[in-house]
Amino acid sequence: MGAHALGAAAYAAKAAGLAAPDQPTATSDEISWQLEHMNAQVRAALQQLPPVGEDSAGPLGSGLLASGLLGSIIRKIQAAMDSIPPQEGAR
Repeated sequence: MGAHALGAAAYAAKAAGLAAPDQPTATSDEISWQLEHMNAQVRAALQQLPPVGEDSAGPLGSGLLASGLLGSIIRKIQAAMDSIPPQEGAR
């Protein structure tokens, strides 16, 4: 289920960017918002997933979520989560 959550987060960030083509930070702003509002339990669960593109058996393998803009967004989310311990997650 975690891979689906990351996919949904990536699609939301992509949609934010597409909805505001005149705002170059719209996608990254959405990623930041998601990270700020992610609670510690969700963060801890998502941190257990393999990095996108490294596990060929699952949905985070070499498919759609690992490539292009979606893959880039998921990599940014995973990297940001790895830099913040789970207990420091948002409310």
